[in-house]
Amino acid sequence: MKIVITGGASGLGEAITRRLAQNATHEVWFTYSSSTAMARELEQTFPNAHGIQCDFKIPADLDALLEKVDEIGPDALVNNAISAPIVKKHFHRMGLDVFKNGFAQNVLPAVEITQRAISIFREKKGGRIVTILTATLVGRPPGGYAEYTAAKAYLHSLAKSWAAENAAYGIASNCISPGFMATRLTSDTDERIIEEMINRHPLKRLLSTAEVAEAVEFFVNAPLHVNGTNLIISAASEML
Repeated sequence: MKIVITGGASGLGEAITRRLAQNATHEVWFTYSSSTAMARELEQTFPNAHGIQCDFKIPADLDALLEKVDEIGPDALVNNAISAPIVKKHFHRMGLDVFKNGFAQNVLPAVEITQRAISIFREKKGGRIVTILTATLVGRPPGGYAEYTAAKAYLHSLAKSWAAENAAYGIASNCISPGFMATRLTSDTDERIIEEMINRHPLKRLLSTAEVAEAVEFFVNAPLHVNGTNLIISAASEML
């Protein structure tokens, strides 16, 4: 299986790349922006893993990636990349530029890449799309994450449309909404807050990126009847 992973060389993306590349029958292409050292390590560890440097803020990089997707002709796409920084402010304190930048860098690249992938999947009469969301979509969103949560909600709605519009072509689109993980994305979280989350957690430990990567692998290989779902990984602390 030929798999494309966006944002696949750091944090959760690195774990996803490692999990999928462990299967020697897969050919895995992963994008990265600044994580060059880790990209090289992944390529050295897994001969079937190939890095594609792409900064989604640079239109030429995205255009080159879309051409590469055409060249690869993937069987699966994992939408994981986050390019715009998470601005931790309450909604009324955010400038309009925060929402514009977040949408332009986190949503629109996923739209373009998925459109290109779906065109390929339709010709192949088969394909899998896995989109990484967040468990903050369920229940009460945390204060200060309005733009981030809204962008993920937009992708969630799109992912359901991708599922409904393409099921007849052998294409499945599913989402994964992980709870809090200790990654570079969350590295500036106060240690006292993390300690409190662990104390309140049903399992008394945070979710690991490896556990989420295992769920990604399941969706990449799942039967077509598994389509249009959003798997919440939060040890039942967040429930629909």
